[in-house]
Amino acid sequence: MKRREFIAALGGVVAMPLAVRAQQTKLPTVGYLGVLGAKAQEKWTAAFLQRMRDLDWIEGRTVSIEYRWAEGRSELMSEFAAEFVRLKVDVIVTAGTAATLAVKQATSTIPVVVTNVADPVGIGVVSSLARPGGNVTGLSNQSAEIAGKRLALLREILPRFDRLAVLANTGSPVGILDMNKTRAAAQKIGVEVTAIEISTAEEIAPAIAGIKGRADALYVVTEALANTNRLQINRLALDAGLPTMHGEKAYVEAGGLMSYGANFTDMYRRSAEYVDKILRGAKPADMPVTQPTNFELVINLKIAKALGLAVADKLLLLADEVIE
Repeated sequence: MKRREFIAALGGVVAMPLAVRAQQTKLPTVGYLGVLGAKAQEKWTAAFLQRMRDLDWIEGRTVSIEYRWAEGRSELMSEFAAEFVRLKVDVIVTAGTAATLAVKQATSTIPVVVTNVADPVGIGVVSSLARPGGNVTGLSNQSAEIAGKRLALLREILPRFDRLAVLANTGSPVGILDMNKTRAAAQKIGVEVTAIEISTAEEIAPAIAGIKGRADALYVVTEALANTNRLQINRLALDAGLPTMHGEKAYVEAGGLMSYGANFTDMYRRSAEYVDKILRGAKPADMPVTQPTNFELVINLKIAKALGLAVADKLLLLADEVIE
């Protein structure tokens, strides 16, 4: 080869588009299991991806991400978990109890980062928060642990609060856990609890209709089935004259009265830091599960007005966001 031709060929290699070169070298791969749909999780996914970019993990250039969206369906969670194992991804990111259990059942070796599991020790995916001991680590949302705080907030806004209905998907471990924690918290303040147990979307409407006139408020356990059907739940509750309490802001944006819980967007952002460390060689067993540092209270004044409720100024001042 002549010198000029050699230099030209070398220049072609140097000038080769980065994306093409990236395709020639296998990028580390993240399996991202969305328990809801892509649109429903859009802001959480955006927070995760932004933090990944901050840490120099740029999709398509330095990392590959395989997205799967379960739409709240447990059978799809198991199917996608098995698919990630077949794809031999380097780390799996997931959220919620059902999805985490599905992934844990599918693999005991691929690192798993959870973004918001209520009780990772209680459901058996880690040995302890300080020393997970296996292939799972991440962030616990403490949802069930703050049930008492949510009931105290309801008492601030309701003129009468003696009876509480708890809507929970008993097909989900977190549904049972949160229901029991809420029942215990209610007993301490003298509030009677009626459990509304569901396991499918079709059971929601008759369940809420059956509680009309028998409760002063409706506490909705935050999990995939409720999240997927939050618009329907809040519409039915409003029709029944039931103020609602939720564990996440998205429910209030969908017509709920109030929410108090960990900031999910912040938790997805922080989960990227776990992924970063694992892709650089850290072991999940040695990475403590962390708890929320950012809680938020959200109040929907439009719904309060529709229910004939007056929200005190002191409560509005405590709110991180007021929807008008």
